[in-house]
Amino acid sequence: MFARIPPRQRRVALLAPLAAALLVACSKPAPPPADIRPVRVLALANSTAGERLEFSGDVRPRYESQLGFRVGGKIVERKVDVGAVVKRGDVLMRLDPQDLRLAESQARATLRAAETERDLARADYKRHVDLRAQNFVSQAVLDAKQSALKAAQANVDAARAGLRGQSNQSNYASLAADADGVVIAIEAEVGQVVQPGTPVVRVARAGEKEVVIGIPEDKVGQLQPSGAVTVRLWADTGVTIPGKIREISPMADAASRTYTVKVAIPDTPDVRLGMTATVEVATGANGAAGLRVPLTALVQSKGATHVWIVENGAVRLAPVQVTGQVGNDVLVTGAVRAGQQVVTAGVNLLRNGQKVRILTADISRRADTEAAVSGKGGK
Repeated sequence: MFARIPPRQRRVALLAPLAAALLVACSKPAPPPADIRPVRVLALANSTAGERLEFSGDVRPRYESQLGFRVGGKIVERKVDVGAVVKRGDVLMRLDPQDLRLAESQARATLRAAETERDLARADYKRHVDLRAQNFVSQAVLDAKQSALKAAQANVDAARAGLRGQSNQSNYASLAADADGVVIAIEAEVGQVVQPGTPVVRVARAGEKEVVIGIPEDKVGQLQPSGAVTVRLWADTGVTIPGKIREISPMADAASRTYTVKVAIPDTPDVRLGMTATVEVATGANGAAGLRVPLTALVQSKGATHVWIVENGAVRLAPVQVTGQVGNDVLVTGAVRAGQQVVTAGVNLLRNGQKVRILTADISRRADTEAAVSGKGGK
């Protein structure tokens, strides 16, 4: 085929690819694309209040009595139901009093017998006093009669004490309320035989109430005894009730692994026992002030703590000092101010002056979340 092409054209065809290759070799290489990293940022804002946590609980009485009979026997009468309002001294239940009455009658008969023996010993002693005055009996005989009289009197005192005790036992057949309150549980019914001290009725005393909640072990250390909290009832979330932490359990519950916290609340008619309540607790930095940032925003450089600040599309390191902790965030101060944007993710892949691209979708999502949280807190 090349034999048919004239020599001049053949040389041009061979030199054309070579010229093209030389032109490509002499052109300048294209610059590499700029290294622009996408980052997530957060606008700094002052914070001193710490985080606010909510825990669910229920309303319970401050004082609750588990009442039981002081003697054993068979229950023959129950005079109250759950929810009944009782006054101090009101009878709640009764036992069969027959055996107790028989025992009381026996104690009374024992007392009469002892009194009869004492009267006989007294008369005998008086006779022997007269006989001794006439010197008909010896002093030893008179002393024996006196001792018999004292023993008889002691038997009377013992029988009288036994009768009083047995009378009390008979009175214990009736179980009475020890304070004003509300019956919240019945734990025994008519016909049941109970032992002394077995709880049969639970009475919540009228007056002070409290909300009992469970706090996780990672939050209990941030609570302060006697600290003020806010309580809301599920029945009416628009009404807030001031509360005060009264007691923090020193030991976690074995099943739930939470610490029981009791919050005292005022006694108002709207708050009823058993209601579901929400307790809002402020925790956090114990008064420390600063700018709140996530832990992921911190960078350790040359033995100091820094954060990346975004300015004019690039980042720079700013030294900071940690002043407190609020949950998973920290409070910082230093070469930062409110309103600046700090990088919160990928901080170990940046360098001073590097160009970055802010992920606007994350910003808008975070703004929506903060707005929702703020709206919830304002209700």
